[in-house]
Amino acid sequence: MSGPGEGKKLLGKAKVYLHEKGKSNARITHIDIELEELNEIIKPGESSYVQGKEGGVFIGLKREMIKLAEKLLSPK
Repeated sequence: MSGPGEGKKLLGKAKVYLHEKGKSNARITHIDIELEELNEIIKPGESSYVQGKEGGVFIGLKREMIKLAEKLLSPK
């Protein structure tokens, strides 16, 4: 885990759940990361790429998602 640094913007405090198959409408066991700000980058129903890394996960973004993310990084 690398923590805060130049070029990084903290989005907020996410709620992370291990969601068990067959409970609360889960068809497969999966991990839910719930944070409204993520929907400004990855729209509901879109897919992306996730890879494990030391201390957490890395979420790779598609070109259009990168454009949305970079808008959040630019000063207003």
